[in-house]
Amino acid sequence: MGNCFGFPVNSPSPTTARPSSPGPSTSKTTSSTTTTGKLSSMSSNTFGQSTGSSVSVYEAFPEGRILEAPNLRTFTFAELKNATRNFKPETVLGEGGFGRVYKGWVDEKTLNPARSGAGMVVAVKKLNPESMQGLEEWQSEVNFLGRLSHPNLVKLLGYCWEDTELLLVYEFMAKGSLENHLFRRGAAFEPLSWSLRLKIAIGAARGLAFLHTSEKQVIYRDFKASNILLDSNYNAKLSDFGLAKHGPTGGDSHVTTRVMGTYGYAAPEYVATGHLYVKSDVYGFGVVLLEMLSGQRALDTNRPSGQHNLVDWARPYLADRRKLSRLMDPRLEGQYPSKGALQAAQLTLRCLAGDPKSRPSMKEVVETLEQIEAMKGRSRGPNDASQKPTARDHGRIPAQPRSPLPTRRDGGGSGMPVKHHPPRVQ
Repeated sequence: MGNCFGFPVNSPSPTTARPSSPGPSTSKTTSSTTTTGKLSSMSSNTFGQSTGSSVSVYEAFPEGRILEAPNLRTFTFAELKNATRNFKPETVLGEGGFGRVYKGWVDEKTLNPARSGAGMVVAVKKLNPESMQGLEEWQSEVNFLGRLSHPNLVKLLGYCWEDTELLLVYEFMAKGSLENHLFRRGAAFEPLSWSLRLKIAIGAARGLAFLHTSEKQVIYRDFKASNILLDSNYNAKLSDFGLAKHGPTGGDSHVTTRVMGTYGYAAPEYVATGHLYVKSDVYGFGVVLLEMLSGQRALDTNRPSGQHNLVDWARPYLADRRKLSRLMDPRLEGQYPSKGALQAAQLTLRCLAGDPKSRPSMKEVVETLEQIEAMKGRSRGPNDASQKPTARDHGRIPAQPRSPLPTRRDGGGSGMPVKHHPPRVQ
């Protein structure tokens, strides 16, 4: 649950303490139930409807809902062992800071364990007991995803809390993470077309805009390509709410909190001061949009000196239409509308503004991306030598940089992201 940096968390061990339960109070889960009570750590008005605008969250996002009470299945550990075939290595989909993610099967109606290959596929995330990202982030995931419902948020189906075992059960996302499709090579990861990239960007933007719309806004705090999952139709959904936090209240512009997030994606004002703005998320979105345009990772220390940080290197290319083709992902093979790419680059620059006030709202981002998607421009032809970018273009980042990070199990089609782990700030 996160590819994070931050100061060490002095959180209690599962064997010594237990935070307030996300569901009905029990000392040990002995049978599966559905959570119907309100979250003990949140009142029923935790996610208030916006009063600062004439348009409510329900009018702005008719498909989105903030549930009055969580509707999660409480699984027993035995049930999840059965669903994942005793957590066999062959069922591992990916691995992150929280722990491993396993493929499981449950009955579509009852969510009871089903035999392998039958019923509905789910992703089961199991806490690594040695993880520093355990109790606090596990509960945050349940608290937020247990109440938030939107087509562009991954659906949390249930959880297990039994003795020291902490697990989360999600809908399965057949195409895996955006990160894999942008940066991994092989038959399982065909290059994403321009239209698919726009579709994914719009879906992710809608999910983030929904979080920002309620009165007690939710700041996602860890927007990155590995946290954007894709279903079988490439519909994007945000996952991993372990670092999510409520936004400022009472007229405040920001909340002050311990710095947590991922190098390369976290907004500069947050890293420097610990001041977290709603528009700190917009900066992270700008970084991901830049990755989608360029096909390059936000950070890669194996790139030439001066190009390690993609944002710093790319700014001049985003601002100059004559240089933009040098930035664009060669895997697009020139198949994108020039005007649409320019407008996407301009939007990226706005999202990456140093001053949070200068960044657009996510609602504006969604509207701009939808306008770009509606454009009917001529794509650059792959045979146009003057337009087709290559890795040898002056100043161009090599198309396939070697990652400085340790190789992880391939999470293609996993439904959960494979995490890379940047150094932590101590």
